[in-house]
Amino acid sequence: MRGAMVVRGSAAGFDETGKRLLDAIERRGLTVFAQIDHAAGAREAGLDLEDEVVTIFGNPRSGTPLMQADRRIGLELPLRMLVWREGADVHVGYTDPHDLARDYDVTGHDATLEQMSGLLAELAAEAAGS
Repeated sequence: MRGAMVVRGSAAGFDETGKRLLDAIERRGLTVFAQIDHAAGAREAGLDLEDEVVTIFGNPRSGTPLMQADRRIGLELPLRMLVWREGADVHVGYTDPHDLARDYDVTGHDATLEQMSGLLAELAAEAAGS
């Protein structure tokens, strides 16, 4: 069972927030594995959806030990953050990695989960401009 999403409001517009997130990820030497543009997918299907992009990123040196402990956690990794627009408001959200310890057998990896949690909080703050 996934925990509640951590959400931070952005002081910038949608495009700028997304750019800030990518820049913050790049500055840390992390790999962006994919970006999923849900709004573009909706438009292709003839549906309306405000701007919404998931960025999937990480570092195999951090995630692999978790997957070695419990292969099922591979469903949750790499890390991901969502940037979306609701009217004039832009948000950045993610699931705190600490929540993974409830669902997967990652005993002994508290330091890694703490590091991931701190990283996501920092990235969200940088993307949001706060």
